[in-house]
Amino acid sequence: MAYPSLTITFLGTGTSGGIPMIGCSCQVCTSTNKKDKRLRSSILVRSATTTIVVDSGPDFRYQMLREKVMHLDAIVFTHPHKDHVAGLDDVRAYNFFSGRPMNVFANEMTQAVLIREFPYAFADTKYPGVPDIILNTIAFEPFVVGDIPVVPIMVWHMKMPVLGFRFGNFTYITDANRIEESEMVKIQGSEYVTLNTLRKEAHISHFNLQEGIAVAQRLNANQTYFTHLSHQMGLHDEVSKELPPKIELAYDGLVISL
Repeated sequence: MAYPSLTITFLGTGTSGGIPMIGCSCQVCTSTNKKDKRLRSSILVRSATTTIVVDSGPDFRYQMLREKVMHLDAIVFTHPHKDHVAGLDDVRAYNFFSGRPMNVFANEMTQAVLIREFPYAFADTKYPGVPDIILNTIAFEPFVVGDIPVVPIMVWHMKMPVLGFRFGNFTYITDANRIEESEMVKIQGSEYVTLNTLRKEAHISHFNLQEGIAVAQRLNANQTYFTHLSHQMGLHDEVSKELPPKIELAYDGLVISL
């Protein structure tokens, strides 16, 4: 499968509460280091002709403004949790300026939640100005958005199936605590891998730091980035000193060129 040259931008690298977390005065939430300021997890994938966002969480509007994303072709969803879908309403700005509907790629489980959470966008009779969305159903087969081929990778978020995605030599996995062997094969050979690692302590539905390191070392990518980090992980600079070679913490605004 041929891939165009791609640029990946980390729009957010935090967990559901973001960092700083409301009401928290811990050393991470009060840090002045920009790398300790984390919006909800999302990435921007760009080729010369196509722009995709993976997940539109509660910070979607600000993320688009911060990165000056003037044109967006599609949103691709990993799963239907609120911290990954809550910002979908803001696609109406792109509808307005482009005069076109927004293509959304999601599995049936996620589509059902989108329709429930944003019923006005899918009503038979729509109020003027509501989001104009085209739902595209995806499952486990590769698909293409514009000129960007996308390979879905199924992972487990406790008992919920979540989709990760491979874009050429870059694989993005969020909200997971288990990856089956058949799906590991799809990731192997990636130059860059992104994995969720919530914190150092064990968690019921996310990899912790030790588990993330084990997966990263098994996959042996040239570079692995950890994302979906909570304030419980610790300060960016301090945790970075503890990581093995070829593993780093991602941070908001990090850009990778493929």
